[in-house]
Amino acid sequence: MSSGALIASVIALASAGYATAGVSSIFYTTDSVVWGTYATNRGASLSSESFNSVANATYGSGFSGSTAGISWTADATGGGVRVSAGMVYTSSASNALSFTFAPGVNGIAGNLYGTDSASSAVPTAIMVTLSDGTIYIGNSNGPADFIGFYSTGATISSLSVSAANHPSSSSPIFATADNLFFATVPAPGAVALIGLAGLVARRRERRV
Repeated sequence: MSSGALIASVIALASAGYATAGVSSIFYTTDSVVWGTYATNRGASLSSESFNSVANATYGSGFSGSTAGISWTADATGGGVRVSAGMVYTSSASNALSFTFAPGVNGIAGNLYGTDSASSAVPTAIMVTLSDGTIYIGNSNGPADFIGFYSTGATISSLSVSAANHPSSSSPIFATADNLFFATVPAPGAVALIGLAGLVARRRERRV
């Protein structure tokens, strides 16, 4: 299949959104409220990273940060990334934007889309790939668009985003992320410690 035909196929699938996975334990949605409700109903705590505290610059080897105990790294396959006004872009239009997480997360979501060489949002088809091989293909118009995933099996340790050029346009499109959202469920031992701390606190209150 030629690259033009492949891109056309991607965009045809993207109109309604499409996902495939090697396992059946991944839930996905383009509705942020649905994603948050699904995650919290499963005991997950939600946190977010806006990248607003990251200095505007080009990072040839990517950059790292930490959010609510989750260490993450942003990079791109075959090249670095750029940051401007809280948005993270690939330095080259041919590269995929990638994020890794340690420890892995139960849910990951973001405002993922494509931008042109002037850093303006443009309609495009994006492909999101998770660490377990789950692939999502969908249409994106700008930073208001949302895609979220939640795993009821193994945790998610990475996410990558690719943006496809429209067949009728030769303008390069850069994969872009505006925000990331994390969902994490405390380990059973941590839950037990929290419960024990609450029990001790109640006993102390009774003694007073």
